[in-house]
Amino acid sequence: MIDGYIRVAAVTPKVVVADTKANGEEIRSWIGKACEAGAKIVVFPELCITGYTCGELFFQKRLLEEAALELRRIADYTAEVDALVFVGLPLLYRGHLRNVAAALCHGKILGFVPKRHLPNYNEFYELRYFTPGPEAGEDVIFHNHKIPMGSDLIFACENVEGLMVGAEICEDLWVPNPPSTDLARAGATVMVNLSASDELTGKSSYRKSLVTDQSARLYCGYIYANAGIGESTQDVVYSGHSLIAENGRLLSQSRPFQEGMCLSEIDLGAIASRRCAMNTFGEAEETYRRVEFRLEPQKLELTRFVDPHPFVPDRPEELSARCEEILNIQAFGLRKRLEHTHCKTAVIGISGGLDSTLALLVTVRSFDLLGLDRKGILAVTMPGFGTTDRTHDNAVRMIEELGATFMEVNIAASVRQHFADIGHDEAVHDVTYENGQARERTQILMDLANKHGGMVIGTGDLSELALGWATYNGDHMSMYGVNASVPKTLVRHLVRYVADTCTGEQQALRDVLLDVLDTPVSPELLPPKEGQIAQKTEDLVGPYELHDFFLYYVMRYGFTPGKIYRLARKALGDSYEDDTIKKWLVTFYRRFFSQQFKRSALPDGPKVGSVALSPRGDWRMPSDASGALWIAEAMEL
Repeated sequence: MIDGYIRVAAVTPKVVVADTKANGEEIRSWIGKACEAGAKIVVFPELCITGYTCGELFFQKRLLEEAALELRRIADYTAEVDALVFVGLPLLYRGHLRNVAAALCHGKILGFVPKRHLPNYNEFYELRYFTPGPEAGEDVIFHNHKIPMGSDLIFACENVEGLMVGAEICEDLWVPNPPSTDLARAGATVMVNLSASDELTGKSSYRKSLVTDQSARLYCGYIYANAGIGESTQDVVYSGHSLIAENGRLLSQSRPFQEGMCLSEIDLGAIASRRCAMNTFGEAEETYRRVEFRLEPQKLELTRFVDPHPFVPDRPEELSARCEEILNIQAFGLRKRLEHTHCKTAVIGISGGLDSTLALLVTVRSFDLLGLDRKGILAVTMPGFGTTDRTHDNAVRMIEELGATFMEVNIAASVRQHFADIGHDEAVHDVTYENGQARERTQILMDLANKHGGMVIGTGDLSELALGWATYNGDHMSMYGVNASVPKTLVRHLVRYVADTCTGEQQALRDVLLDVLDTPVSPELLPPKEGQIAQKTEDLVGPYELHDFFLYYVMRYGFTPGKIYRLARKALGDSYEDDTIKKWLVTFYRRFFSQQFKRSALPDGPKVGSVALSPRGDWRMPSDASGALWIAEAMEL
């Protein structure tokens, strides 16, 4: 299973109520199709061998005997395929009828998992036919074979790392404490649910939220196979709404009122990573029995969507809501810091670039929340050797439109004096030349904050911190860094969101924000060429689109360089050549490890998302750690 992915299928077959032979043929046909498609776990609906809506026919011995025979035939068929298959049937044992999920693999019936919670309300009358449980494990004799039965079964794959499967049936998920909760705490990483959930107005949305929320709560994959339109429509209708989810994310779902199959890949590595990081996940108090099976290793091409911009929601309405939420987190964080320190003045350097623009917008929002005069925001432009007219003019216009206090300090003379003091040749455009300007600007801001009893607001973003693209004790330093956990790809959308929400009288502000968005990202520390920006950040360190992608999977899941590279090819391969992705991946790891010393001395700043680099919060990494292992793997790709 390359990179920990396993392909799974949830199938809604065409059921003929009470015709076990027809249903068995249909199930076998779909097992074959699912396995041809590469599925290694195949899940069918509740009681699919007989149909869920048999009613009083469940008491007919003929039906029960034929269901058992058909299960044996289906199990024999699985000897020819390489998959773990779950089918539902009524099972008579010791005078009690159980609604069970049968797990099949390589011709064997591995176990029976009984339904624990039988609905007996509204349209459901399951207690009329079935007995719950038992929870405690026991062995049953089925066709002269001893087979484990119970809710305490976990199906563990011997040769696929991290693949442990738990099963529950329909209503089991809808109760306050589903069996899957303790199954997950006992180690199960994938849950299957054999269901017969009828369709009502609004129920599909609730069903989807149940499945995705449970997968999020348990950090697991969840495969939900639902009964379809072949069931009796005497009083209710079944739509066949099947779903596959992982860690709170819906991977695939079937279209309502259609038989068929939905496929996707579950990432066992992502599940293991999240559980490892969650020390509150806990372990189940009950003892669970492991039933082992084997699957052949599988190479596959991912069919699931890999988001090229994992920090940025792809739906416009969700993106707008996210932007508003992030701006509020930033603004209320700064509001608290200003209130606590009794600051009435915020000092911020404005370059006309994206980061300082966002920081200024956040500061304005904070001042408005506190009811403070925006004139208390001292917005300082500090033109130097690389400043262009475009960025300078945008900075000035923005400050004016937002009503902050404008101040300009040209740093050229002071930096030249500094170069003279340390004996540096101004014609040598090296790191001293660049960083001397950055530190001069920070000194000005800090001294102005002292003079006015204010606070310096940092502008650097998460992507720059990851790459160390900041001058130590220069733009690296502030008194509160509002952008510290906002990645560059999201900074752009936050600024655009503010531009798009400008009202009619704010047209001038909107225009300048849009021009800032169109300006290449640059520190502007080298002299312009014919009035244009000569130093473009992404030409030097690589595209932020790629680096943010790398950062997400390094921080969120701890994936290997090889897995991140293959995911990047899937997500961004249309935009970048393979060698380009590899080149910047190596650069990412080199900079990420070598620049940790800057992050170890990071100022305070609000966490806004699931990935952050604060040494006091999410990322406690020694400054002297070696990246050799990661760089070596990235270079060998």
